[in-house]
Amino acid sequence: MPKDGLWVAIVESKKTALSVWSALPQTLAYLRANPHPERPGFALMTNGDDLVFVKLAAHTSTLASLEYGFSRVFSPFTSTQELEQAVRILKRIAAIA
Repeated sequence: MPKDGLWVAIVESKKTALSVWSALPQTLAYLRANPHPERPGFALMTNGDDLVFVKLAAHTSTLASLEYGFSRVFSPFTSTQELEQAVRILKRIAAIA
């Protein structure tokens, strides 16, 4: 896991028509490789146009049970509100990670 606790998975494509969700399998694999499973892991998936935040956390009762959480898809280039919401989430993650 990176030092700051946030993985960034970028879908490389010549066309922005490729869904941001196509990065999900690789992102989940990275999050599962977290060397500190007692701490939540965070990821940001993007295809260049859209953003999705991903969280992986272990149950406090057992580290063997993992739960994934996903944000809605943000499109920060369509409106200032979308960009501001994405930045707020990044700031919250930075405070936790």
